[in-house]
Amino acid sequence: MPSLTKGQNGPLSTSQIVVTVDLATAADVSALLVTDRGVVRSDDDFVFYNQPTGPGVSLQPAPNGPARLHISTNQIPADIDAVRAVITLDDTTSTFGRFAPPVARVTDAGGRELFDFTVTGLTTESVVIALEVYRRNQDWKVRAVGQGYAGGFADLVRDHGVSVDEEPTPAPAPAQTAPAYSKPSTPTPPAAPAAPTPPPPPARPSEINLSKDRPVSLTKGQKVTLRKEGGVQLTNIQMGLGWDPVRGGLRGGSIDLDASVLMFSGGKCVETVYYGHLNSKDRSILHSGDNLTGAGDGDDEVIRVALQSVPPHIDALMFIVTSYRGHTFEKIDNAYCRLVDETTSAELARYTLKGGMPFTAIAMAVISRDGAEWKLRAIGDGFNAKTPKKALPHVGQYL
Repeated sequence: MPSLTKGQNGPLSTSQIVVTVDLATAADVSALLVTDRGVVRSDDDFVFYNQPTGPGVSLQPAPNGPARLHISTNQIPADIDAVRAVITLDDTTSTFGRFAPPVARVTDAGGRELFDFTVTGLTTESVVIALEVYRRNQDWKVRAVGQGYAGGFADLVRDHGVSVDEEPTPAPAPAQTAPAYSKPSTPTPPAAPAAPTPPPPPARPSEINLSKDRPVSLTKGQKVTLRKEGGVQLTNIQMGLGWDPVRGGLRGGSIDLDASVLMFSGGKCVETVYYGHLNSKDRSILHSGDNLTGAGDGDDEVIRVALQSVPPHIDALMFIVTSYRGHTFEKIDNAYCRLVDETTSAELARYTLKGGMPFTAIAMAVISRDGAEWKLRAIGDGFNAKTPKKALPHVGQYL
């Protein structure tokens, strides 16, 4: 029986599968049926102990341990892209880090084991998406996910579009929610002689032709045309994100930064590529997968973009970084974003975050169409949001 590691996938040869979980403490299993945008169509697509059946999915009690999740892929609606299997600890004050790692197993209807996945790396989380059964063209596959949520079950289901009645809907945020971006009101000056002619605005920075021999060190607001010397347009690029884990420990667990790209059309976000939705529908944008700690050398997360394959209605790609566990960038060392020509593996541009920002999210850069060309602009502004969905209200001004 193949054992999967995080991010790996495998083919399913049967339409009738069962997901079971082994864990050394009491827990519940649930399922989210999500579209290609990573959200449910309605609350009916959330299968849990109070709603144990959904389209093609059911929870059935097990004699020992959490309920079993039965999935009939031939009955999954055509607009459902994946079924995500979720493990939630009974004790909401506990965390997975106190127990041996949970093991998720996939079997056929007769009990023959097809795959297993030991969900390692969990510390402060009480909820985890263990794995997902997802559609790939006409076939179905299983992927080891292992994405933990320290913010609790409500945060997980809200991120997938499920309404949660446990808390009142928060009041609309006051204007000062994002003080970094709000322009202060200018008081009306007293009557005075005509003001002197204001100085001319600063000249726009020249747009640079990128060269592998002279990587650009971007400054905030700088714009570069995505073509190399000689006017050759870039086609396949990588946006790499890196950061260093905090040394000596940190209250609240390791720092988990997430790189995401928001795909805009006419000012509206139409799709998000992030840790829960690794590929765009057209596969022009591919995410390397989630890094939970920043450990390791080089880029910790990579987003690959085939610029020539981005659909024509997409006019901007917004690259953001969010801090999933809520650590602010004051506590993060050596965070950077870099642009790499995938054809030659040459680094073309780099934007390094300067420390000291008391925010949990940063708009790093935006790539936008300019006629037949693409241009990249470094942003580097911070705001407070721990997930891509919660970042959306903050980033529209940068388009």
